Amino acid sequence: MPAVVSFEYPVFNISANLIAIRNLSGLRSRFVQLYLASRLGERQISRFQSGQVHAKITTDDIAGILIPNVSNQDELIAVMEAARTKRQAKLKKANSLLAGLDDFVLETLCITPPPEDSRRVFAVPVAQLRTQGPINSDYYHPERTLALRTLNAATENLSVLPLTEVVKFERNQIKKPGKNYLGLSHVQSYTGELTDSTDIAKGTCSTYQVNDVLFARLRPYLNKVYRAEMNGCCSTEFHVLRVKNTEELMPDYLAAILRSRIVLAQTIHMMTGNTHPRLAHDDVANLMIPIPPLEIQKTIAAEVLRRREVSRRLRSEAASGWQDAKRWFEEQLLDSPLL
Repeated sequence: MPAVVSFEYPVFNISANLIAIRNLSGLRSRFVQLYLASRLGERQISRFQSGQVHAKITTDDIAGILIPNVSNQDELIAVMEAARTKRQAKLKKANSLLAGLDDFVLETLCITPPPEDSRRVFAVPVAQLRTQGPINSDYYHPERTLALRTLNAATENLSVLPLTEVVKFERNQIKKPGKNYLGLSHVQSYTGELTDSTDIAKGTCSTYQVNDVLFARLRPYLNKVYRAEMNGCCSTEFHVLRVKNTEELMPDYLAAILRSRIVLAQTIHMMTGNTHPRLAHDDVANLMIPIPPLEIQKTIAAEVLRRREVSRRLRSEAASGWQDAKRWFEEQLLDSPLL
């Protein structure tokens, strides 16, 4: 994807896999970028590509690309920048709708998040080490401890239970990936929305069903939790959680609370391993989660679905509006002479 460098440094270093284009006589940088990113530019670039595993293009190939010679470059750029601004505004609104869900969930549960505590030095009673087991400084980090205290204080109005008491950990695996494969890259952090990742399944996968909740065991700080909207299979780096009794716990509520910072404060201090930090099964099984009455869960689930629908509509409008703008841009160049 071509891009324009919009900031200045006396010396600028780039990767050997990138080609810098400068000194564009009579051409605006932004216009060239828009053209190369259009279907017209992409067709020229694809003609020069070589290599099957890692397609590449050389500097000489780039120099041979023909650019339309138009006199109204500034006008074309202005229209496209206006379209880009509209697209970014819709995406920002879509993101903010989902990002604000955590506050809504905790406010509805009447849970006040604990204050930040970033201490690096803290003491733990020996008796606590003896009863809780792990001798791991992160396990007793103030952030995790305060989150658990907050949940314990909320038990007057809520049930607070270990995850293993309300869900089954499904472990049905298949050796060859099936349809609707989901890897970690397919799930967006913090929102639980799916991305357009092209990650391809390799090896053994776990199966999941509609309304199962996929909870990432790898790099828990990425906060990847997805409530399945179809049947399929997923990476074994996901825990597949299936609610035991949907009359007591709604899958949409479960996914929302597992994405909340009150749970994240527990998981990010349970990681083991340096290169690929993961959550141990027992730690996930013993995650403490608040379970309100079903009516409150329904309120939260309804708001989650409402925001998700609005967010998806905004993203769809942003994508279609940008595609319309790109088609318009290409149409303006069809009859232009080439440099």
